[in-house]
Amino acid sequence: MASPYPHPKGGASLFVSLKLASQKVILVGSGTSAASRAYAALDSDATVTVLTSGGYANACDELKYRSDLRQITILDEPLETYLATSNCNDIRYVCITDTTVSPFGVYRRSRKSALEFYGLCKRRGILVNTHDMPDLCDFTFPATQRIGESLQIAVTTNGKGCRIAGRIKRHVVASLPKDAGDAVMKVGQLRQLAKARQEPPREEEQDVEEDDVMDDCGGSATPNRPVPSRNPSLAETDLEGTRRRMKWVAQVSEYWAFSQLAALTQEEMMNVLDGEANRSPNTSEPPSSPTFSQHQLPLSAPPKKGRIFLLGSGPGHPSLLTVATMNVLTKHADLVLSDKLVPSQVLDVIPKGVTVRIARKFPGNAEGAQMEMMEAAIEGANKGLTVVRLKQGDPTIYGRSSEEIIYFRHHGYESLLIPGVSSSIAAPSFANIPLTQRGVSESAVICTGVGRGGKGVELPGYVRPRALVVLMGVARINNIVKTLTDPCVEGSRRNGPAYPPHLPIAIIERASMPDQRVIKSTLGDIEEALNSSGEQRPPGMMVIGWCVMALDLGEESMRILDDGQDEERDRERVGRWLGSGEGRRWVVSEGLERGWEDL
Repeated sequence: MASPYPHPKGGASLFVSLKLASQKVILVGSGTSAASRAYAALDSDATVTVLTSGGYANACDELKYRSDLRQITILDEPLETYLATSNCNDIRYVCITDTTVSPFGVYRRSRKSALEFYGLCKRRGILVNTHDMPDLCDFTFPATQRIGESLQIAVTTNGKGCRIAGRIKRHVVASLPKDAGDAVMKVGQLRQLAKARQEPPREEEQDVEEDDVMDDCGGSATPNRPVPSRNPSLAETDLEGTRRRMKWVAQVSEYWAFSQLAALTQEEMMNVLDGEANRSPNTSEPPSSPTFSQHQLPLSAPPKKGRIFLLGSGPGHPSLLTVATMNVLTKHADLVLSDKLVPSQVLDVIPKGVTVRIARKFPGNAEGAQMEMMEAAIEGANKGLTVVRLKQGDPTIYGRSSEEIIYFRHHGYESLLIPGVSSSIAAPSFANIPLTQRGVSESAVICTGVGRGGKGVELPGYVRPRALVVLMGVARINNIVKTLTDPCVEGSRRNGPAYPPHLPIAIIERASMPDQRVIKSTLGDIEEALNSSGEQRPPGMMVIGWCVMALDLGEESMRILDDGQDEERDRERVGRWLGSGEGRRWVVSEGLERGWEDL
């Protein structure tokens, strides 16, 4: 007989949200992984000690920063020595983070050493997390995101893959209403008001009240049970009042819009708890109007069969699809052959009955996947289908459209090329970067970071009044930065003068999407900035030049070209832009500006 209750899966569980309250957490290692673990532990009010060979001198910048603020302690001491001389009863968790290669050193702890540390801690009753070794972990770290002061989202794959967990977390966070964090705060205030009493509860009432509170937290009670209205003519005991108010909290938590919860005032909260508000405040219910499915729309004449379109889908935001692209996708397409970078929000506009295939263009398979798509297009057209090759951005900007047009011609088909909004132009705009601006940037050059078959490309030399846009280069940022800044590199790798290391650069990831991220820094610090900002979010591009800080500096930026090339003045200007006086060497911004969610 099937069980009426879920069966435990075992292995691991998001069991608790920890408040460590000054309990000790020990971190072994000195890189960015140790820094992220330190932050998570500090967020739980733990006392954090970092053990690393070389101590403070070998720690990454974030650990040094937290040590300077006395948030953590960094010691040059082996774990076995520390455990032998410390009170292990105060140590709750040990995180071994130096089992992977760190950009801050070449040392990497062996599995044998990690296994010895694991046994050492287990004999003392200490829980262990060993980075990238799931079998040496008593607990794992979920991918987390804090939204406002009270809401946190955590996703774990139980050691199966931290990158996919981070991606799922971003997807979940991006799908949340923008007011979710504020709504949680207001519901918390509402719960406190619901439990407030004029007199302390009697001891025998305590268990009953906690059961009532559980109604709001997903316990056995259901928010669909009727909420008794308050009868002013009858006296209400404190216990009855608490029960009634908590049922109201459960109701509004379950059914009211996040925006309405987030906007609750103190007066409205009191009205809700008194039973005087039977529906959400601040709004009137809109008049009901009939809805129509798209199947009720008049259908146009069937399109001509046996055609091939090449479409540009823009940078990703569905509102940037051109009218022509939208018409082809929704009215004419029988088969859509999409590049893998086209986001799901764009693919969602394609009617359900249309066949969609995604190109398998992964590193090492790009050429084979490209040929596979072109062959599929010819095969579909030969069957009389209207085939759409859907590409991100504009098909003519590193979209290989010319190769496909020539291939299709060779097989007897003239394809129709429909342009799209190019990511090379749109992405900087989403990051508030004007590629051209008087007094800052007189021209822009668009190039790729990788040539045909994965080969290197010749990059343009430094020209002060010019912006450089590099597509498909973030994964090779080390080589690109070295090529641009190394004075000794010219000829086949860089055509012209070297770029100054203090020149501004921005990495724009997933431009126009809800989880867009922009990292602004200098050529000298951008690699560390990228490594310190968490997992990368493809697709990404780079913008290099003085235009990166133009809107941030305001009118002052318009004098950059007039002032001429003065390295000392340039460094001082960049320092003020980044906030170097406050110890900042890069700035990270997340998400789109307000307003795009309504477009």
